[in-house]
Amino acid sequence: MLSRTNACLLIGAAAGALLAGTPALAQVAADATQTADAAQRAEPEQGLVDTSQPDGEDIIVVGTAGGGTRRQDAAFAVTALSNDAIERAAPNSTADILRAVPGVMAESSGGQNGANIFVRGYPSGGDAQFVTFQYAGTPIFVPPTLSFLENSQLIRLDETVQRIEAVRGGTGSLFSNGQPGLTVNVVPRIGGSELHGLAKLSYTDFDEVRGDAWISGPLGDDTGFMVGGYYAQGNGLRDPGFRAEKGGQITANIHHDFAGKGSVEVYARYLNDRGAWLLPIPIVTNGNGDISAYPGFDAGTGTLMGRDTRITTNVVGRTIDLADGRGANIINTGITFEYEVADGLRLRERTSYLGGDANTIGLVPVEGPVSAAAMAVTLGGAGSTVGALTYATGGGAVSGGASAAVLRAGIWEVRKKISSFVSDSAFEWTAGSNKLTGGVFYTNYTSRDSWVLGNQVLLAAEPNARRLNLTLNGGRTATLNGFTSGPAFQVQANYQGEDYAFYGVDELQITPELRIDGGVRWQRHLVDATLSTPLAGGNVNLDANPLTLYDNAVTVLGPVRSIRYRDDAWSWTGGVNYDFSRSIGVFARYSRGNSFPQFDNLREASADNIANGTGLAATAEVDTYEGGVKISTGIANLYATVFHNKFDGLATTSLINNVPVSSNGGAKATGVELEGALRPTKWFSITAAGTYLDATYRDFFTGNGAIDNTGNRVQRQPKWMWRVTPAIDVDVGRFRPSLFATLQYTGDRFSDPENLQVLPHFYQLDAGVSVEVAQRVRLQVTGNNLTDEIGLTEGNPRIIGGQGTGAILARPILGRSFRFSAAVEF
Repeated sequence: MLSRTNACLLIGAAAGALLAGTPALAQVAADATQTADAAQRAEPEQGLVDTSQPDGEDIIVVGTAGGGTRRQDAAFAVTALSNDAIERAAPNSTADILRAVPGVMAESSGGQNGANIFVRGYPSGGDAQFVTFQYAGTPIFVPPTLSFLENSQLIRLDETVQRIEAVRGGTGSLFSNGQPGLTVNVVPRIGGSELHGLAKLSYTDFDEVRGDAWISGPLGDDTGFMVGGYYAQGNGLRDPGFRAEKGGQITANIHHDFAGKGSVEVYARYLNDRGAWLLPIPIVTNGNGDISAYPGFDAGTGTLMGRDTRITTNVVGRTIDLADGRGANIINTGITFEYEVADGLRLRERTSYLGGDANTIGLVPVEGPVSAAAMAVTLGGAGSTVGALTYATGGGAVSGGASAAVLRAGIWEVRKKISSFVSDSAFEWTAGSNKLTGGVFYTNYTSRDSWVLGNQVLLAAEPNARRLNLTLNGGRTATLNGFTSGPAFQVQANYQGEDYAFYGVDELQITPELRIDGGVRWQRHLVDATLSTPLAGGNVNLDANPLTLYDNAVTVLGPVRSIRYRDDAWSWTGGVNYDFSRSIGVFARYSRGNSFPQFDNLREASADNIANGTGLAATAEVDTYEGGVKISTGIANLYATVFHNKFDGLATTSLINNVPVSSNGGAKATGVELEGALRPTKWFSITAAGTYLDATYRDFFTGNGAIDNTGNRVQRQPKWMWRVTPAIDVDVGRFRPSLFATLQYTGDRFSDPENLQVLPHFYQLDAGVSVEVAQRVRLQVTGNNLTDEIGLTEGNPRIIGGQGTGAILARPILGRSFRFSAAVEF
């Protein structure tokens, strides 16, 4: 555990760096008048890292109509991360890199997939409801979140990524799919005038092996190509005893410039990767909120999954393999086109298609460890006692009998076949000091769902848990091959969504220093579906034997029904930017954004809600007021933003005891976001980011309207978050070592809207060293969570209320680990 004194010293260092006026994540040099395609994604001609310019010079695409703007000139809050910054952050997953973005709380403790991402106090129960990922400026999959699917599951970070841009609030509600929360644009490398490439091999101390490679170069005077990707496999840090992580991604593009008139780029990306879905494990808490590891269970590496639970056949005869995990097998293709058809008039088109599977298979715990005697009462009712407790595999008696610690977990199966088509067409007309942009956005997306949840098994409360069989007094059998129940919640559904929008933005440069802009967007949202969910009161006893408790209440699907939903809404924004100089500026902005209900909300909404646009079928509205200061110089830059938002109309459902339970209402939040860096010498830099957030619920009800949470803090989002990263780059003879470290603080949070499940604050320390041992040959080692901190990111989301003290369920961050890599560039 990091001492309080050292933590305070590091906080002081971070604050000092920010107040001094913070440095640049060095990026590609580009003039602000260049188009984003040419300037933003040009490859450095020499070396492994380009450190030529402050990031205020970067051309930002996200949050604009497509032409891009210099980051220093952007009248909205945006973060840019170079490939080098991504590598030094050593993210465990795609979502993990968002820890570097102020105002964002990213939880990647669920593994490569299954992230929870929260933005600026927007109320949400999990997943990433207000986060959209783009690739090359186009949404990957238009719904930001469906149950068991959020955008970061559909893309991996690898060496083909040139940079990441992330805009919060601001103009995001006008462009692309109209995301009012966070829009993240993953910008790929493209080919230049010279042949370049990289090969990299990585190995971890938990036996994961990964290979990355890319190559780019010219196909002609104005045409370049890039192709690359990765492949990895291993058991994972939380080792279940089988190959839980496996897969890769390949990306290719061809880019052509039209002699200064514009450009066209065609790309294709194939992802076939899956990993273990990591869920809460047993943890011990006392009355003061202190936490510790459950006896025999390592909080950083332990998992309930094991060889005995990997392949099982449930009570209805369906066989499931937990090695299928959570992931995606998809292809994503697209084209981006920009051309100046006449003086001052440019046309832009972005089109993409995505299709494939995104499945989730996991072992989902139900409650914290209890004695077998208590479990007998839970399964058999009052007066039930343990007759026999044996292992389902092998049949031996469990030591301790009725006093043995046990728990239940469901084997959940969610299969999704998805598709998405996106077309974003726009024109930009510039006349003197005025620039007018107008566009049309269209998307059609589908999801074919097959869910089978429940299927609970009785397990020993141990790592790599074994299945148990339990018999009760009175000749009753509580389990079958460890299963205590059959399917409890099922869905068979075919969904189709369609959105079209018209948007317009006018930007006026009143004086060389003063610029104002304003814009509107009208969007129409349509959903049609046919589906079947559990029949109310339709549970059956499969064998008609009341003494076999495991199959006495199996759900039955009801009749097929249909959904037809239609709604539309206006979004708008207005902003002003004033530059005191090329390096110092301020901005202010107001925006109204909307978030339409997606498939899962409409599945659980009543016919009246759908007809009237209320309850779970309501369209959420977000009003955001924000202002900021931007300082960007050769040795330092600082971006400071103050914001206030009001959120109305959240509608979501959670599965409590395998039954959908609704949450409805609003929230308000006020916050401050700081980020920047300081480079006082050529060999030393320090980057930092921090967020203060005061977010509370307003007229917010959970438990199907039974619990009023007004005034409670918005769940899973701390009041304080910060991170600071010092780095040293020196020349030692013919070697060029770089040393870097990141200390991150995450404040106290509540796992639930009722504010009864406390998640204590924690620190996480990561560090690494990289050495260029020969020209273009680099060795690197990075360490994550070096202090092996037990930092909780989730309690038990499948219950309402507190978990008490003693043994509970919670999901900690991953424990200490190391990654070693060797890279050769040419």
